[in-house]
Amino acid sequence: MKVYVTGHNGFVGKHLVTELTKLNYEVIIPSKELDLKNQESTEYFFKLWKPDWVIHCAAVVGGIGANIKEPYKFLFDNLQIQNNVIDNCIKYKVKKVLFLGSSCIYPKDYRHPLVEEDLLTAPLEPTNEGYAIAKIVGLKLCEYANRTQNNTKFVSLMPCNLYGPGDHFHLERSHVISALIMKIYDAYINNKKIVEVWGSGNPKREFLFVEDLVDGIIWSVNNIEKTETFLNIGVGYDISIKEIASKIANIIGYNGNFYFNLSKPEGMMKKCLDVSKINSLGWKAKTSFEEGLQKTIEYYERIRS
Repeated sequence: MKVYVTGHNGFVGKHLVTELTKLNYEVIIPSKELDLKNQESTEYFFKLWKPDWVIHCAAVVGGIGANIKEPYKFLFDNLQIQNNVIDNCIKYKVKKVLFLGSSCIYPKDYRHPLVEEDLLTAPLEPTNEGYAIAKIVGLKLCEYANRTQNNTKFVSLMPCNLYGPGDHFHLERSHVISALIMKIYDAYINNKKIVEVWGSGNPKREFLFVEDLVDGIIWSVNNIEKTETFLNIGVGYDISIKEIASKIANIIGYNGNFYFNLSKPEGMMKKCLDVSKINSLGWKAKTSFEEGLQKTIEYYERIRS
């Protein structure tokens, strides 16, 4: 069984390749970096290797600041990448394809928890609209492909916010948990009395440990015949940014204070997924938030030392 993981060097991709290798799948790794934005290079790769499965994790990603600053890049680059991958999966008759999306596809300030049927029922959150539109296009391409051809079976997973070892730790491009870990750890070792947090700290988010997502991806591909066109994947509960900062501080041992900068953007006030569909089909997350945070902080301590 030959499996191609796009974005194999990324946050999710690295964990996925490691787990697939442990399970004795033949993971295809390009001999040199493959530019998935290039149509000819992408087609040549598919023609050469003819993978049985494709798990599409490659994407241009970033935190709220990057999304606001570069909406064109987040929309255009992601459309190019996923269009090339999906079209070549059909052209070269890949048996099973998983498209990894994002919970940002759902309307802003909508009912919660968000169910799959809420897609395209109201406006998107403006701060990450470009990325969200790209992901909606991707899952719709997969949906339409399932309707119109029989050689390739597609499923799309829409995860909530991710965190864990291997995440990006960069102040401008990090997601919220990794950014908070960096800021709080820096304050701890440098005896800073105050840590700045963007926004009020009141918005609530749902977080899935990266190893749980990998488990869910492999489960979904193996059970693709009983899955629906796209499924939410997460833990089904959320937590405020303020509570996350406090938990991180407790684990690190930081005793200072937080300054919640109300001049900074904070996105949607609440975003939690209804994961009852995937749970009813047989998959459920295993890692508690506290356990996942501990592992992520330990990872950050290792890479910065």
